[in-house]
Amino acid sequence: MAKRIQFSQPGGPEVLQLVDFEPAAPGPQQVRVRNRAIGLNFIDTYFRSGLYPAPSLPSGLGTEGAGDVEALGEGVTHLKVGDRVAYGGGPLGAYSEVHVLPAANLVKLPDSISYQQAAAVMLKGLTVQYLLRQTYAVKAGDIILFHAAAGGVGSLACQWAKALGAKLIGTVSSPEKAERAKKLGAWATIDYSHEDVAQRVLELTDGKKCPVVYDGVGQDTWLTSLDCLAPRGLMVSFGNASGAVTGVNLGILAQKGSLYVTRPTLASYANNAQNTQAMADELFAMIASGKLTVDIQQTYPLGEAAKAQIELSARRTVGSTVLIP
Repeated sequence: MAKRIQFSQPGGPEVLQLVDFEPAAPGPQQVRVRNRAIGLNFIDTYFRSGLYPAPSLPSGLGTEGAGDVEALGEGVTHLKVGDRVAYGGGPLGAYSEVHVLPAANLVKLPDSISYQQAAAVMLKGLTVQYLLRQTYAVKAGDIILFHAAAGGVGSLACQWAKALGAKLIGTVSSPEKAERAKKLGAWATIDYSHEDVAQRVLELTDGKKCPVVYDGVGQDTWLTSLDCLAPRGLMVSFGNASGAVTGVNLGILAQKGSLYVTRPTLASYANNAQNTQAMADELFAMIASGKLTVDIQQTYPLGEAAKAQIELSARRTVGSTVLIP
């Protein structure tokens, strides 16, 4: 028997329960992992609330973790029992002592990266990798806008953008978060609680605006983000922290300068074992070189997952949060 967090109906954090379950034997091309650390992410709250429907109920939760290979299904040849591994993709169920998932979703974890580092960085780090290196290839000298720059994804984006020689303008909600973003490599910060974001972007860019805006906030920042883009700029809407962007009139993209918009997901980029490992290798190399620091500010026992989600949703966390089974 092992323990896991599950929920039987969508709702608030109170629907999460710690239960005993019998871990399944891995099927063909599957691996069973003994988790050592588990990542906490905003997307977990989307599945719990029902914004993203779980495939079936009752359901496990979470898609990110790191641990040791405990058992192999038929046909798995690139991993062996005892290997250190990490993952940032589904299926749901990472909030667990033991997790069975496709072998293709696992990456080998080098000795230079700890379980907690990997669990804190896989989803957010691979997200930053595809955002800055693939969705729009950020280059030296680019002035880019990144919302929620002091959060988990933003903290990594500040560092990675600086390493690329780009100037990242980060939006934040407090002077403390502004200081944190700057310490991590943001070129400038805008406190949206009392500053006009679009106006400040105009001033910071000498009226040119940005070639790309990265927006994981969603509904609340959609129009502001469009106003920060240069003509033919790219709006990258990659999250829904404030709710989903809906009812978009495509004509607004014409009005604001023939803009492009994309709604990417990690699954479309880390879409096979080879791509996922290549993205992870670049991420791990950035960490090993010291260009990227994984900042774990909060850890909670697995049984306190609901409390951890409350803190995350209330924006009372900074950096990354890890659950310990």
